[in-house]
Amino acid sequence: MQRKLNKIAKDTNLFLRRFIAKQKKTNLIVAMKYGLFSGGKKIRSKILIDVGFLFKLDYKTLIVIGAAVECIHAYSLIHDDLPCMDDDSIRRGKPSAHIKFGEATAVLAGNSLLTMAFEILSHKDLKISEKIKIDLINKISESSGHLGIAGGQYLDLNYERKKISQNKIEEMEIKKTGKLFSFCCAAPLIIKKKSKNDIKKFENIGADIGLLFQVADDLIDYKGSLLVAGKKTGKDKKKGKATLISLLGYKNTIKYADNLILKINRKLKRYGSKSRNLSETLNYILNRNK
Repeated sequence: MQRKLNKIAKDTNLFLRRFIAKQKKTNLIVAMKYGLFSGGKKIRSKILIDVGFLFKLDYKTLIVIGAAVECIHAYSLIHDDLPCMDDDSIRRGKPSAHIKFGEATAVLAGNSLLTMAFEILSHKDLKISEKIKIDLINKISESSGHLGIAGGQYLDLNYERKKISQNKIEEMEIKKTGKLFSFCCAAPLIIKKKSKNDIKKFENIGADIGLLFQVADDLIDYKGSLLVAGKKTGKDKKKGKATLISLLGYKNTIKYADNLILKINRKLKRYGSKSRNLSETLNYILNRNK
């Protein structure tokens, strides 16, 4: 599993470095690279490639789309760490972007990474039709803005130190984390021109995967260490974050996550042994950094 992740990370980073190298040099590129190449396991790209494997899609095409996803993920982390958001000074074991470069530069670098994702998806290097490129850009835009990451972050901040229902916590975590996973699961079906119904089914699988990822992240924050997590832990409790752990307790949240994996695997059952890679990734998500 780690070998597969390492290959995807290497290939994605290689594409991104070449893509950036072809652009005109600006003062923001150093901060952009800092946020983009700070490590990270590329789990979103792995999910994209796992689903692409189910539909026999070209690996290089998926790497390009995964590169756009990683730009959006990097932007969201840079902004999440800002003092006006979650106020984190460490990310992946290094100073957060705003600590290294200042708040204004971090905001602008994050904005630039967000827009670079759309450059990548509309670029001639992505060998798919213009119509499909537009469909992918529309879908990733939904995943990134007020209907997705930005909207989820707003709810996350707004729910602090309040009693929030399980449904609302799930909705917030799906927006904040699940929507980008939804894109990763839907993109291969968009490329293969599958029906809206089939695309929706895989979007829902992606939402469940994102929810699993966020629950695993919350479990790491609850029990993990700075050395293992690469960021300060115990923040959720200190800030009064609305999480499933704060509502259900630690043990019940682990049961919740186990049931989520069973639910996702049931939906993938029709694909038989071809879904083995995806199932392995789900188990990795839950057990990472333990």
